[in-house]
Amino acid sequence: MTAWFGATRQAAQLTRLSSSKLAGAPPFIQRRDHHGPPKVNFWQDPLSPSRWKEEQFVIVSLAGWGTLFYGSYKFFVRDKKEKKDELLVPM
Repeated sequence: MTAWFGATRQAAQLTRLSSSKLAGAPPFIQRRDHHGPPKVNFWQDPLSPSRWKEEQFVIVSLAGWGTLFYGSYKFFVRDKKEKKDELLVPM
């Protein structure tokens, strides 16, 4: 029984490959279904992140989080450096 399924699958695969070669199209074409509103670049509609392209949303989000962490790190480290400088000033 499993040999019959294997033979059927192999025959279907050969039929699919031969028909795509006859049509002149590459065998692996990615087709996208466009459902919902079209995606836009983030600079075209900066106040609607849900409409941004996915790659740009990731880049903007990571840049924002990186800026937040770096800014908070610099804020807290700067505070400690100024205190050390005050202690080292000779009287």
